[in-house]
Amino acid sequence: MSKNICFIDGLEGILKYRDVDINDLIDLPYDAVSYLLIQGELPGEKELAEYSARLRAEREINREVMDVIRMCNFNIDAMEALRTVVSFISQFDPDLNDSSQEGNMRKAIRLIAMLPTIVAAYYRTANGKEPVPPDPSLSHGANFLYMIRGSRPDPLEAEVMEKDFILSAEHELNASTFSSRVTASTLSDLYSAVVSGLCTLKGPLHGGARAEVMTMLEEIGSPENAEKFVLEKIEKREKIMGFGHRVYKTYDPRGTIFKQLSMRLAEVKEDMHWYETAEAIENTVVRELVEKRGKLIYPNVDFYSGVIYKYMEIPPQLATSIFAIGRVSGWIAHCFEQYEKKKIIRPRAFMLDEC
Repeated sequence: MSKNICFIDGLEGILKYRDVDINDLIDLPYDAVSYLLIQGELPGEKELAEYSARLRAEREINREVMDVIRMCNFNIDAMEALRTVVSFISQFDPDLNDSSQEGNMRKAIRLIAMLPTIVAAYYRTANGKEPVPPDPSLSHGANFLYMIRGSRPDPLEAEVMEKDFILSAEHELNASTFSSRVTASTLSDLYSAVVSGLCTLKGPLHGGARAEVMTMLEEIGSPENAEKFVLEKIEKREKIMGFGHRVYKTYDPRGTIFKQLSMRLAEVKEDMHWYETAEAIENTVVRELVEKRGKLIYPNVDFYSGVIYKYMEIPPQLATSIFAIGRVSGWIAHCFEQYEKKKIIRPRAFMLDEC
């Protein structure tokens, strides 16, 4: 059952991957959390070393993939390019039509390893720079920042990126995970299932909300403008990006960790501007909607992650694709479980009335 992959208590604000609380996972390497999701248990030292070595060995992309990246429209969101390239690279995978457990695992390794390289290569090419080859000595998060910037990130930024991938890795049957499972339920290949997830994650009501939060922060500009902005949104009954969740009726546990990380970045960079702007937005929303109207609307995973991206100078065009880099391990875990069922998912039309 999928609840074995992820457990959420929306009233208490609890999130677990494979029965391990997110607060106990956040200080592990992303590779260890990825292994946990896919294999069902935390790796030992030997298992983690072997898994990490396999991932790092598959990070590079070939010349044909780079040719496709160079043909992309550079004015698009990186998710558009990522969706196209993941579909393209499937034809080069020797295990494409191998649906055995071993064949699917080899495909999974390649997908997890190559997604950061694809996003970074697209970003640099779109900005007139040469792609930076992956560095096998760096962690998943540090290597991604290195490939974007061309220089090694400082330890705190590398740590924050690693934690971002962990917090993004899994969240039960959200829209993109469900779409991946539907594709896998037809016994289509793993690449097709991941492309389904990418297409669904792209929407602004799902993964695209992070970019919307960053745009909102820019629009507000300063802490002094936050209250007026929020009050106008409430009066017009418009959505405030980064707030509310279909599952959580309290503070999103991922949002709590992201808030702490954004404060650390602000303090180290000696620039509290974006953090204080975000906190002013949160305080107004809580005062007006939670305390005065009794609505259970708190910051979700997207809100303070958008603040983190501002501090790390990650453009909004990359926000959703970075979410996908972390989430792909969760999609794969669900696909593997669905493959074992060998049963197609076929909801009835009347269920749409509940959506």
